[in-house]
Amino acid sequence: MVSERFDHFMARANQLYYASHNPFEDFVTSPEISQVFGEILGAWAKTVWQMMGAPVPFILAEAGPGRGTMMADILRGWPGLCPHFIETSPRLRAQQAELVPHAVWHDDLSTLPAGPLILLANEFLDALPVRQFIRRENGWMERYVLGHAYEERQTDYRLPDDDVGTVREVNEAAIDFCKALERRNAVGLFVDYGPSKSAEGASVQAISDGRYGDVLAVPGSADITAHVDFAAIADVVHSQGPVKQNEFLTALGFFQRTDYLARKYPNAAATLQMAAQRLTAPEAMGGLFKVFAVCPQNFPPLPGFVP
Repeated sequence: MVSERFDHFMARANQLYYASHNPFEDFVTSPEISQVFGEILGAWAKTVWQMMGAPVPFILAEAGPGRGTMMADILRGWPGLCPHFIETSPRLRAQQAELVPHAVWHDDLSTLPAGPLILLANEFLDALPVRQFIRRENGWMERYVLGHAYEERQTDYRLPDDDVGTVREVNEAAIDFCKALERRNAVGLFVDYGPSKSAEGASVQAISDGRYGDVLAVPGSADITAHVDFAAIADVVHSQGPVKQNEFLTALGFFQRTDYLARKYPNAAATLQMAAQRLTAPEAMGGLFKVFAVCPQNFPPLPGFVP
């Protein structure tokens, strides 16, 4: 049996999971909770497109689009667009095609057409693989996976001079993705969970059958995620944010849109209001989730990020 670096294990496990499981049996995402979430992000994207000079043609893309729910909600307010999806799972691509039949699919960012680009991503960066390090008496060690257990190897990776026992996670894949966006002079909006400032500690978790489970149990049996280190990304790309999800949504009129729909569809009013509370409660998704934007240098303040 050969050991593999933890981020390689995590990438392989998640690829198996998304190819063979319906993730929405294990967790629910913001676009699935309220249609207003997608509508608000669509309005944000249209405003940013206008800030870019309303270029035609341009590319509206989504990374990790789930079932396609968010993009379907966006396209109601922006009909006629042909969106691009970054998605590797054949199972999810089939579901997305039911809701957004005119989408164009890509395995990664590199095959998106050239030209002005706005990319949206909800709970995408958290699923990208992280490297894990732990500080021992003789320096930093990197975690590898051997069977159902960890092993540690000495590393010269540069990390803070933390106390013995400290765990650090580094998401090189997330950083590389955002750097690639910046090289294209694109605007990318990421909604994900994690602290506003870099923090020590192990945040990797596995969810299976709606419950937290053993990360190393059976590769591909659970969705493995980690907190996003927004500060680490902001150190290497031009960006705005992060801001808390509730602050972002409130600034963009989330509650006004919810109230409008509640008046228009009174039978759905209670459901809409409960969904709004779930997405904005500061002690839950509203505070845990952050909104972060990658943008070209000297780009004007983006909607929702203006002080």
